[in-house]
Parts: sequence; structure tokens; C-alpha cells
Amino acid sequence: MRDVLDDLIGWWQAGETVGVGTVVGTWRSAPRPPGASMLVGPDGTAVGSVSGGCVEGAVYEEARDAARTGEPTLQRYGVSDDDAFAVGLTCGGILDVYVEPVSRESFPELGEIAGSVAAHEPVAVVTCVKGPEDRLGKRLVLWPDRASGTLGLQRLDDAVAADARGMLAAGRTATLTYGHDGERRGDDLTLFVSSYAPPARMVVFGAIDFAAAVARVGSFLGYRVTVCDARPVFATARRFPDAHEVIVEWPHRYLRAEADAGRVDERTVLCVLTHDPKFDVPLLEVALRLPVAYVGAMGSRRTHDERLDRLREAGLQPDELQRLSSPIGLDLGARTPEETAVSIAAEIIAGRWGGSGERLTGAEGPIHRTAER
Repeated sequence: MRDVLDDLIGWWQAGETVGVGTVVGTWRSAPRPPGASMLVGPDGTAVGSVSGGCVEGAVYEEARDAARTGEPTLQRYGVSDDDAFAVGLTCGGILDVYVEPVSRESFPELGEIAGSVAAHEPVAVVTCVKGPEDRLGKRLVLWPDRASGTLGLQRLDDAVAADARGMLAAGRTATLTYGHDGERRGDDLTLFVSSYAPPARMVVFGAIDFAAAVARVGSFLGYRVTVCDARPVFATARRFPDAHEVIVEWPHRYLRAEADAGRVDERTVLCVLTHDPKFDVPLLEVALRLPVAYVGAMGSRRTHDERLDRLREAGLQPDELQRLSSPIGLDLGARTPEETAVSIAAEIIAGRWGGSGERLTGAEGPIHRTAER
């Protein structure tokens, strides 16, 4: 819902009722991930997408009905044997869409949630999307240090809060199932946990032209981008307009301080573009021992071999060195800074979702993969 939140909160503040369809489950080659939403405003305006076009028409009508009747529904869409172009997904996927009316009365916490998202404060929304009529649509809103709302039973709230906060910390959006009283072995209730974690970080070390291109593509992908270099003459906001912040500091000192402050997590990606031993060796000593998603370092194969020798001398173990992506990026034949940035981004995406990096035209199996992160 993050992509449509601004439109939703505008109608909500005006006291209007909006029909909202949200993808809560996907199988096979579903085109949009859990959390993707489409709104139908009071004037009939459609905002957002749940399928990239395949089932938008059907969800639009369901959302209009939900806004009019006040009744939520859970719909499943897949390929129809009779007419795959009618309502089904021609890509062969299956998705569950939860459709509900949203207003000040049905969702009083929405304003506070929007404020937390804008302030990059983590918040998770747990919604009962399948279950008895008296539980359907109930919500529990969770912040790291507080909660609002209820799923109808304190014991259930307590059980869900622990699980959902764990998902929030990892930035995961998915469904959980429980018994009526909160036992995890049951499947009487299906709860959708939508996590609004702060954007994952990309830290680019080395204030060079390649770093500007990497910062640009990182921002495009939704990362909060930091560029760090020890040289103040090069590390300036003017040279890196797409970075959210530019830091003048020795890279290894900055990374160590950020990790100690809890601002580096398992979603963080680190791009080491310094290719200067006095910067990158102490930096990689820190980086390769942190639980981050990706560590890549720029340089030729000769530079890579020399860097590995220095890192071994510094005491890094084989399992730590295996985490290093160097030379950085996928083999795209890239030459320019912009092409190299695409190569690096491709490697990060492949690592996140378990992609092979092969051309899809010659590969087999599902196009869309699911990775637990």
C-alpha cells in the first residue's frame, strides 16, 4: 500500500470511503508481490495496480462494491480454463486479493500509520483477511514499542505481535495462520502482515563517477543511498545529487559507527568502489563481518587477487571472503559508469531473489522467485 498511501490518506482525511484491493498471497508467476494495492476513490478514480492489468477490472468492481456495502471479501484469481483472458492471469500465476472499504470509521489508525511511514518509523499492520465473520477485517497495528487495535482476543494479539514484529524487523510482508485462540498450529484465521519498514540502505564508498551512477540506480530501486569518502573535495552533495546523504569520513570508521548504532541490517547493500588498498582493505574487514545483504568491491581481477591476499593477512576466514562479490557486478559487458551501475544493480537483485543472471530466453522454470529475507 506504500505506493498509493498519499492518495488514500487524502481521501481518508476528507472523510470519504475508499475501496481498497490488496494482494495478500501469490503463487507461481503472479505479476505483483504481496502488499501491492489498488484504490477506487469516491469519484470512481482507480489508483495503483494489483496485477499489472490482468485482473484490474474485476478488482475494480469488487472494490466499488466493498465501498458501497461496507463488506470486505477475499478473492482468488488464476488462469481460467474456459477463457484465460476473462478474469484470470494470463501469465499462469495465482493471487489472492483482499478487498475492503477504508474510511475514518473502519481504519482510525491510518493517519498515524501514514505519519510513521513518512518519518521512516517502522510500523506493521496486521489484518484478518480470512476467518469467522466477527474477526474478518479486524486489525492490529504494531510499532516496535507500542500497539493499537485488536484482532478480537488478547491472547491472539500477544501471539501475533511477537511474530509480526519479527517480520517488521526483516522488512517482510506475508500471511500468517493461527487457530482461534492464537495457537500457531491452527489455520482458522489468515492474517496479512504488511510491514512498512524504513527503506533498505545502500552505502556507496568512493566518491567517483561510477559512484554517482550507482547512487542514481540505487535511489531508483528504492534504497536510501549514502555516499561516503574520506576526501572532502570529492564527497560533496553537488557531485551526488541522487544520494540521500554524502558523508566525509574514513569508510571503515563510518561503517563501524553505523553498525554499532544499529543503522545497518540484513537488507543493507555495500558497494566498495574505492579500489585503493588504504581505504578498501580496512573497510572490507568490517563489511565482511556484518550481517548485510550484499558486499561488492570494484577492481580488476588482479586487484581482486591482491585484495584477497591482504584480507587473508588481516585475518579474514574463507567463509567471510566468500561473501565478497568481486569484481563487482554481473557480466553484461558494461563499460560506462551508467552501464556498470546497471551491472551492479543486476547482481544485487539476483542475490536478493535467487536469480541466476542468465538470459530468460534460454532459461527454464519460474520467472518470479521468492526469497526469504
